[in-house]
Amino acid sequence: MPPRRDLTLLHAAAVGGPFAVAALLGLARGTVDQAPAALVLVLVVVAVAAAGDRLSGVLAALSAAVAFDVFLTAPYLSLAIADPSDVELAVALVLVGLAVSELAIRARRERAASARREGYLSGVAALLDLPEDTSGPARGEALARAVGEVVGAERARWHAGPPDRRDALVLPDGSLALAGGTADPRRSGLPTDRVAVVCARRGEEVVGHVALTAAGHVVRPTREQLRVAALLVRVAAPGARLPG
Repeated sequence: MPPRRDLTLLHAAAVGGPFAVAALLGLARGTVDQAPAALVLVLVVVAVAAAGDRLSGVLAALSAAVAFDVFLTAPYLSLAIADPSDVELAVALVLVGLAVSELAIRARRERAASARREGYLSGVAALLDLPEDTSGPARGEALARAVGEVVGAERARWHAGPPDRRDALVLPDGSLALAGGTADPRRSGLPTDRVAVVCARRGEEVVGHVALTAAGHVVRPTREQLRVAALLVRVAAPGARLPG
């Protein structure tokens, strides 16, 4: 999902965009039929919904219907509609706009989920391709790169030994342990004022950790992403396995 500031701009565009397009179509209302004009407005709704969130699609669909009424149905520049068929077309415009925007949102979510799965696979593949005799620091750096890909962090680095007590801990269930409790990373994002760490343990001993940095922009990984990151660190970190 886009950052909150970008969403505010998209919400404004969702309201103003259909009005601007309908006004332009209104200038050519003598040569452009209502049905093609309505389809053009549906395309505007889809474009806004694909770039924003569900609220963007709803606002765009409602705005398109009102703009269609104002600029493309008689009496013009009024919310009144004289022809009952125009009422049906305006209602259809809202319903089609909402339905198509919902499809666009679901398609975007599917693409995002597919990209996450590809990140998981590439991260695991990178670790599996390492030679068995890869040294501890080299394995740690490869692990950090894989975890960074899975989480989408700005930077990920491997450090031997336990983390700083002020760091945020990624728990096995995918939540974040902060001072005073836990947080849902999907809502709050990775901390920008401190490091989030995924610890590697050998028994009860912390032998190292991957430090995730998100100072430049807010990163909101899902719990699934953080659970995969914790699993990678648990099974692939140098020195994490008990001698056996």
